[in-house]
Amino acid sequence: MKLSRRFSWLALVILSTACTKSKIQDLVPDKNNGGITLPEKFGAVVVVDSIGRGRHMAISSRGDIYLHLSRLALDGKAIIALRDTTGDGRADVIKGYSGITGTGIKLHNGYLYYADETHVFRSKLTERELLPSNARDTLVTMVAGVGHMAKTFTFDGKGGMYVNIGSTSNCCEKTLRMPHTAGDSPCVELETRAGIWKFDDNTLGQKQDLKYRYATGIRNAVALSWNSDVDRLYALQHGRDDLHRYWPEYYTEDQNAELPSEIFFDLEQGDNMGWPYSYYDHIQGKKLLNPEYGGDGVKTEGCEKFKDPLLGFPGHWAPNDLLFYKGDLFPQKYKRGAFIAFHGSWNRLGHEQQGFKVVFVPMKDGKPSGPYEVFADGFIGPQPITNPNNAFFRPCSLAEGPDGSLYISDSQHGRIWRIVYFKDGITKTADRTLYQPVVKKEEEPVPDELQAGRMAYNTYCAACHQRDGKGAPGMNPPLAGINLVTGNKTELINIILKGYDKPTKINGESYQNVMPPHSWLTDQQIADVLTYIRKSWGNKADDVKSDEVAKVRSSDNYK
Repeated sequence: MKLSRRFSWLALVILSTACTKSKIQDLVPDKNNGGITLPEKFGAVVVVDSIGRGRHMAISSRGDIYLHLSRLALDGKAIIALRDTTGDGRADVIKGYSGITGTGIKLHNGYLYYADETHVFRSKLTERELLPSNARDTLVTMVAGVGHMAKTFTFDGKGGMYVNIGSTSNCCEKTLRMPHTAGDSPCVELETRAGIWKFDDNTLGQKQDLKYRYATGIRNAVALSWNSDVDRLYALQHGRDDLHRYWPEYYTEDQNAELPSEIFFDLEQGDNMGWPYSYYDHIQGKKLLNPEYGGDGVKTEGCEKFKDPLLGFPGHWAPNDLLFYKGDLFPQKYKRGAFIAFHGSWNRLGHEQQGFKVVFVPMKDGKPSGPYEVFADGFIGPQPITNPNNAFFRPCSLAEGPDGSLYISDSQHGRIWRIVYFKDGITKTADRTLYQPVVKKEEEPVPDELQAGRMAYNTYCAACHQRDGKGAPGMNPPLAGINLVTGNKTELINIILKGYDKPTKINGESYQNVMPPHSWLTDQQIADVLTYIRKSWGNKADDVKSDEVAKVRSSDNYK
């Protein structure tokens, strides 16, 4: 079933109260696995195609899927419920529920739990009904702010609910995202951010408090899961950025592209993983002191007091989900192992972006028992990319179906793959018409008069806003086709001089990263950069002159 993002959800389907579970032997995988590569004898059925910016998902014991979107669908819904009534593995019943965008979503104790940036909610599910009750309970209210605001959570099955509360900053700098800035010591941010908080899974109206903090020193752990085999919490961290941009005397561009490691770790109450004081280097196999706290890429003083990770992955891969496989459908080697969805990098300077894959880590007694291996790949498309927006797909979430199928969601368009193992091999595939992304040019040529602006932009701005001005989803806003860029010049100049630290919503999507002041740039550099972005990527606005920058800089409003 081909689904257009232009469809009205209300006109799409009529809800069925019956649910037909697919039989594995009757499933026919899509040709080329719907655009991804898998190990031999594995095939992928595209469950649904292009329904929006899907984040995390949950699957019921009946096989119904609930996908949380980061941007509202056309009917104003942010949670999409999917059901297969024909047994072919493809959703033919699709309904929208709730207008609360976000990331975290789980099924637990007869409820659908879901989160926005500052709350965890739940709605009651009724047997055989696809959509939950319209009534919504608020379980937890958490600190508001900017930065890493996506809330994911998991349950221990004993009444505990564990919520990731990501950091505001890159490395607890005294001045956010500025080169050569010392780190705040002690990092006061740790009292309300950068850790895992434990709440009761059944008590309404809870408020975040330091007494509920379970573990700390964790910059942002979107991938979070309870491993019932060993009765312990596991997570993966998004590591800090900008080692080379902020500390070029200690790190090369190549080191910046690979470091610091994205780390996989287990947690017990009171554990400290070391952020912002230390980071893990998987190449050297040890914890190192961050340069904001006196480090230089070699020093390790004080790092011994922080917990060691289980495993380190290359930097900036962005682990977004973690699943411990319990089913019997896959070969025995996968049993109790960990699948990790890497969303892919956006901040490797001018290097090719990496990640964008699902890997498998074999596990024994709660520890990795061998090296990780790539399980699903090919998400970025046929060519290397320097901008994550040019990836065909970005794997974001994992879920296990009642029959042991592994589901992967995509955050670019909302495709969901159902991965199945065919022990006798794949004998036929379905040649369906699916949404086909197009290969995009990485960087357009510019006229000579914009070359100085592009050079300055690529040096100081492109790491966040990308070379094609499309930004990084959920983090750094796009500059193409934005009124703030093409509109009032004084307002735009002030943003460069003073920075910007307000949450921003553009085309229905929230952007959270703090932009530091760039007042140390000369008037001419600022004029060149702003002229470049006002005339690039389809923007058509007049030049910014250096005397206009000087006038704003000297004004009482700026001072």
